[in-house]
Amino acid sequence: MRITKSYLKDLIYKVNGAAIEVHKTLGPGLLESVYHKCLKHELSIRKISYQSELVIPVNYKGLELEAELRCDLFIENILPVELKATEGIHPIHEAQLMTYMKLLEVPEGVLYNFNVVNLYEEGQRTYVNELYRNLDD
Repeated sequence: MRITKSYLKDLIYKVNGAAIEVHKTLGPGLLESVYHKCLKHELSIRKISYQSELVIPVNYKGLELEAELRCDLFIENILPVELKATEGIHPIHEAQLMTYMKLLEVPEGVLYNFNVVNLYEEGQRTYVNELYRNLDD
């Protein structure tokens, strides 16, 4: 399958729907692990494939490192998703996702912060890297 910008847009739309359903049902104020479990369930209901707690390989000049980097969810083998339940999204959270995108060699990623009133308006951010520019529409 060829990955396009429109494919990613549609996939993110579906994942956003699942995340919004979890947030609408639970609301803010819970631990990240609770949202993680519920979002996995919601993705399964919607038949969206994912890997949870994916260990991301780090290769430094030919040396494979066991860095214990774990992506919360890796959707359809193309979209890394990081989950937070904090006061706000900080630059370190953005850097974490961007690093995962680079190491996984994927063009786009999503960061959710469930500790907000409105997940779509306040708690969801999408990030792209240089690989995104090269995709067809």
